[in-house]
Amino acid sequence: MAETSEKKVMTGTSGMVEKLGIGDYVFNVINYLFFGIFTISCIFPFYYIFINTISDPTFVTSGQITMLPKGITIVNYINMGKVDDLWKSVVVTVLRTVIGTALMVVVSSLAGYLVTKKEMWHRQLWYRMLVITMYFNAGLIPWYLNMTMLGLTDSFAAYIIPGIVAPYNIILVKTYIESIPAEIEESAFLDGASYWKIYTTIIWPLSKPILATIAIFGAVGQWNSFQDSLILNANSPELYTLQHRLYIYLNQSSNIGALASSGDVSAIANSLNTKIIQYTISMVTIIPILCVYPFMQRYFEKGLMLGAVKG
Repeated sequence: MAETSEKKVMTGTSGMVEKLGIGDYVFNVINYLFFGIFTISCIFPFYYIFINTISDPTFVTSGQITMLPKGITIVNYINMGKVDDLWKSVVVTVLRTVIGTALMVVVSSLAGYLVTKKEMWHRQLWYRMLVITMYFNAGLIPWYLNMTMLGLTDSFAAYIIPGIVAPYNIILVKTYIESIPAEIEESAFLDGASYWKIYTTIIWPLSKPILATIAIFGAVGQWNSFQDSLILNANSPELYTLQHRLYIYLNQSSNIGALASSGDVSAIANSLNTKIIQYTISMVTIIPILCVYPFMQRYFEKGLMLGAVKG
């Protein structure tokens, strides 16, 4: 009895629970330590870039910024705001992200609902053809030739049309819809509702978690997309995305003065060295998309778990 009482402890309303042994404490310490270091290693690069962008350029140039910012200022962001082409790219990227993500979510939702219907003509065939596209790729040159023949070069549509159909997202939506009790849809049919009525009034509202999940996937993909701008719209600078501009600026950061459309060009060039330009542009491209996740986190976690229950 004495040995048993040593292993147990009264916790009030929760009853008797077993005390943690030395091995359990060691495991917890190692576990928390490992994941703590892992978390810091993921966050610190973003933190380091940020504190350099808000520090006095003199301290950044001399390499005095380590853990805390010095001479806090937003002059780096103000100077980057004088680069006219950057704002054009921001507008293009925001538009492609909003429009492309919205269309992708709608099409993925409709297609996902469609392939759950046994009445669909050759449903298994179309679904398998959809899955095959996830594993086989024609390659870069055939893709470019195809885009050229479709007239999707030097056009904003090149950012939207190819990404409307996303096989992986359609599969996630299909799996999620199949987890919704069939009795709900059957009762609606008995009441005379059509497929479209059921989709708009029942399936769409109940699918918000998985739709938010694929919306995050789509928004991040659109925001970070680089290849389509670099290859398809190389001759249309007005259509360059933010990531494409970042690539250009990082390669030509020593000539930032030539990119300024207004203000004292020499002053801008002197106040921004290569390192500061790289840090500031990187933060400009990272911060907006990071702000999206907190608002959709609760839907994202639920949708991702439920959407992956079935194959």
